[in-house]
Amino acid sequence: MTSLTVLGTAAPYPLPDRPCSGYLLQGGDAQVWVDAGPGSLAELLRHTSLAELDAIWVSHLHLDHVGDLLNAYYALAYGLLPPLARPIPVYAPAALGKRLVGFFEQADVGFVSDVLGLRELSDGLTVELNGLELVSRPVEHGCDAYGLRATAEGRSLAYSGDCAPCPALDELATGVDLLLCEADSGEESPVHHTPEQAGGLARRTGVRRLFVTHVGPSLSPESATARAAKVFGGPTVAAQVGQILSPW
Repeated sequence: MTSLTVLGTAAPYPLPDRPCSGYLLQGGDAQVWVDAGPGSLAELLRHTSLAELDAIWVSHLHLDHVGDLLNAYYALAYGLLPPLARPIPVYAPAALGKRLVGFFEQADVGFVSDVLGLRELSDGLTVELNGLELVSRPVEHGCDAYGLRATAEGRSLAYSGDCAPCPALDELATGVDLLLCEADSGEESPVHHTPEQAGGLARRTGVRRLFVTHVGPSLSPESATARAAKVFGGPTVAAQVGQILSPW
């Protein structure tokens, strides 16, 4: 059964009981941690363990989407956990290795290789994981950033990551059962969606349901969702920590 568990939705910093971006995506026999925002690891561990993950997928390297990957490395390398059968594949922008080297003051990124297997996201990259297919496309966020389309068991999901409206995201979202889209900005921005733009994306791509997430501090999730729903005209919900959608 496909499922999506919301681990965090806050932007650009964690709030009480509301971590930054993170989702547990399950489909086929695979489990993927999508975005590792601060606080999302603790929520992930309510539902599964790091050892049970088939992959980690990071949309871009802004702190509110990648910060807990550092904590995951510490947990795996120093947390006295049972040894992994293999390193966890981490699909992320190419600069992740350089960031880890700098943060941990290491000579090269090989120091993580026992527990994390770094793999670069690219345009059109397709990953097959035990019945779950992941496809990445670059999106407009002023940095190396990727949207995601996931397919399993006849279901489909698209995730915007952080970005402004762009053709690649339209392609990822076309006809999906669930669109998980950010609505960070109250006004139009070159790097984020407004609620109205999120609703417009859902309407023009023919998605079945819209989940509004990553709502910035100038908006409330409730108001952002209402604004998006007015444009979309279809089922629209604010993503909430702990929420589980099964199926997508």
